[in-house]
Amino acid sequence: MPGRMIDIKANDGGSFQGFLATPDSGSGAGLIVLQEIFGINYFMREICHRFAAQGYVALCPDLFWRQRPGVELSDMTEGEWGEAFGLYQGFDMDKGVADADATLEQLRTLEGCSGKVGAVGYCLGGMLAYLVAARTKANASVGYYGVGIQDALSEASNISGPHMMHFAELDQFVPLEAQAAIRNDLTSNTKVTIHSYANVDHAFARTGGEHFDALCAEQANSRTAEFFAQHLS
Repeated sequence: MPGRMIDIKANDGGSFQGFLATPDSGSGAGLIVLQEIFGINYFMREICHRFAAQGYVALCPDLFWRQRPGVELSDMTEGEWGEAFGLYQGFDMDKGVADADATLEQLRTLEGCSGKVGAVGYCLGGMLAYLVAARTKANASVGYYGVGIQDALSEASNISGPHMMHFAELDQFVPLEAQAAIRNDLTSNTKVTIHSYANVDHAFARTGGEHFDALCAEQANSRTAEFFAQHLS
């Protein structure tokens, strides 16, 4: 089914939009898709459609709305990279998590949603997926190459539902020392599963991106699909 934009109410007032894709059946468990630093662009919409094809009601919120609603950038030009990093630097992580929570709870009650809702995020969204796992009632969550998690490991004890992480061993934004700190701290956490992928860089799962790796992306996406099938069915 074609996707559409819907309104989402913020917990502290105001509203923002999100891209919604629904399965052909019209119903299923919910997934919030947490954006990279490029806004709701083609890749985010593609992910929503991919999960809808797997039977999920997928909703990607515009998390840059407090700075500039409707951001849609690519990673193809230096200018857009600079613009995206500027938005990232001005992003309020706590309010972003609150907006993700508002999205999650609205999706939970949306017609067609089973009531179970998970989260999946990429880059900035990978960090948000980790914080959503720790601060919300998400039933399950997955983060791809989340940036900055090593600085928020104190939140891990609050993770209530199963959480999966995917990391690239050559990630320039999540270097090996950061990955080691995350793995060392979370190895004993039974809620967390960590996968690493050799010889790939940040955003290896971004279709068409500079560092896209089809084999590793397929492996990570298959693990994610199995994970959500297990915990959201």
